[in-house]
Amino acid sequence: MLFPFPRKLAWTKRGVRLVSGEVGRIEKVLIANRGEIACRVMRTAKKMGVRSVAVYSDADRDSMHVAMADEAYNIGPAASQQSYLSTEKVLEVAKRSGSHAVHPGYGFLSENTEFAEACKQEGIVFIGPPSSAIRDMGIKSTSKHIMSAAGVPIIGGYHGEDQSNERLQAEAARIGYPVMIKAVRGGGGKGMRIARSDADFLEQLESARREARKSFNDDVMLVEKFVEDPRHVEVQVFGDMHGNAVYLFERDCSVQRRHQKIIEEAPGPGISPEVRRKLGEAAVRAAKAVNYVGAGTVEFIMDAQHNFYFMEMNTRLQVEHPVSEMITGVDLVEWQLRVKAAFSSYAPRIWNKLPENCKSAESLSSFKSRLKTLRQTLFRSSVAALVSGDEVSAHYDPMIAKLVVWGEDRAAALKKLRYCLRQYNIVGLNTNIDFLLSLSGHPEFEAGRVTTSFIPRYYADLFAPQSPPSGEAVCQAALGLLLRERRHTEEFTRGSADPFSPFGSSSGWRNNVEFTRNMALELGDGKVDVVVTYNSDGSYRMQIGEEAYHVSGAVEVEGGASFLRCSVNGVKSRPKLVILDDTVHLFSMEGSAQVSVPVPKFLAAVSGSGAQGGAVAPMTGTIEKVLVKAGDKVAAGDPLMVMIAMKMEHTIRAPKSGVIKKVFFSEGSQASRHAALVELEEEEEAGEGEREGSSSSK
Repeated sequence: MLFPFPRKLAWTKRGVRLVSGEVGRIEKVLIANRGEIACRVMRTAKKMGVRSVAVYSDADRDSMHVAMADEAYNIGPAASQQSYLSTEKVLEVAKRSGSHAVHPGYGFLSENTEFAEACKQEGIVFIGPPSSAIRDMGIKSTSKHIMSAAGVPIIGGYHGEDQSNERLQAEAARIGYPVMIKAVRGGGGKGMRIARSDADFLEQLESARREARKSFNDDVMLVEKFVEDPRHVEVQVFGDMHGNAVYLFERDCSVQRRHQKIIEEAPGPGISPEVRRKLGEAAVRAAKAVNYVGAGTVEFIMDAQHNFYFMEMNTRLQVEHPVSEMITGVDLVEWQLRVKAAFSSYAPRIWNKLPENCKSAESLSSFKSRLKTLRQTLFRSSVAALVSGDEVSAHYDPMIAKLVVWGEDRAAALKKLRYCLRQYNIVGLNTNIDFLLSLSGHPEFEAGRVTTSFIPRYYADLFAPQSPPSGEAVCQAALGLLLRERRHTEEFTRGSADPFSPFGSSSGWRNNVEFTRNMALELGDGKVDVVVTYNSDGSYRMQIGEEAYHVSGAVEVEGGASFLRCSVNGVKSRPKLVILDDTVHLFSMEGSAQVSVPVPKFLAAVSGSGAQGGAVAPMTGTIEKVLVKAGDKVAAGDPLMVMIAMKMEHTIRAPKSGVIKKVFFSEGSQASRHAALVELEEEEEAGEGEREGSSSSK
């Protein structure tokens, strides 16, 4: 529920005094971003009667944010450095379109001091804080000094100018391991590594530097003590042009992977009103210390005794801002657009408990990003910027949707969260939906006992092998394949099928003779044989091992989605049905199932040849660094290459010990998912080859 603010001077029921100020002249705003956040800003702009201008790269020409905008302009190639990160191109469009303001969203140019200054010089309103606040809070070493002077608790560490490996390593030893290595201009978990001993410090430092250079074009680092098993709590703040600031409570974002948040909730579980007040007051002091204007987030780490320490301030709208909007009933984007307003004391009340999670196009067990086409989606109670057929590009962030729910208490919110997660039916790419279901149902999470080590601590529980589909689900999948086969036969016989009738309806097809056939299906790594008997009434008898099933049904199309209306041994159901590349996907509120037709052996041999005896790309991405060459000996787990995909760094390691026979990619080249990166042969085999070569040369 969003609380609409009036345009004129007024007092609301909640004691907020609003002055329209300069907002009256903002009639057109350019959103210098893409995807979900661009769509989100446009929705508020339209509500306020403000026209929106989109910019897009070549990869995004058919994206939702382009279609939603009143105007849209192409700004270059897919690579963000040549499009969304180009200050010159964005400002050129702003002037060309006659935009009065630029909203940077989050990421890209949102915390770029030079961009904020350039907007000011061009007479364009930058919807964000002053460039001085971005600069001071964007450099972690500077922000630590400012926060300390403002009385905000900080963690000790090294924030000095000497960036030599020797000095940083010496400071890490002085602080005491484990230590956190951070890019001073970092954010979003990028350019951050944990070094647990002197032995791995330099490797982690170099990795952090590479990622920082790629993400922020700056590899200056700081080193600070790593607090073991803390909570990560952030406070939403908002400041006006007159030195006032308020806090809109905290969000707990402790459950993370690679320092990026998986799920957020507000209020933070187990945080007392007194601690909440102290957190908020510290966040306000932080905002006032840099004369902050607009929406921002002050991040803290918290130990088991609820002592908290300043981490950083995100000088922009956060990905997670809808959580704060829902518990307070305010529209933060509208507040941003009315930033010239002055407001008196304001104490938003907490309405609801609220988990939020961000669904990413990722593998569940390894959290590796994927590049695929989104074929079927069903979004409800969510914020998304994709429709069926859209592509998730390797060039940008892997987040494809946000789900935000609320409840009268935490238990109710979690129940609603799981209900809504089961309504996401996505085929064509891997997501973390099943992981989120496991996480939200874990007893320790339900109890609110969360820290940043929650995932590694309960990894075995969260990634427990999924049970194979039941016999009933296998029958449903087999029925879907049989009905598709029947439809294709009818289309071939008649020339075409009626697109408006259910395909495979039992009433429109009969056999004169009963006959039997075998169907071989795959369930994960296993296989199952289904003996299918075609009955004269259009139904089927299916035998799976010792179990027999009577199966009938048809496919119905509703709202662009296909549903399998079926009966298995008299039990009727209507799961959503998607068949893609000979794989059947079934979705219902009880869960999902996936059953495939085995790939013929001769095709499997061809498609799998590139993966034999080496390392393959787990995702589509750019080869950032090649660490080996032909002839090198490696042990299992040794790093071979570093890939960049969806703005994250991934290290490709040797799957076994051996000798590098061939390296297929060079630094800077693009590798597709499942492409062979390195050919590796076992050392014994290499030795035999060398001996054979030696003997033949004699």
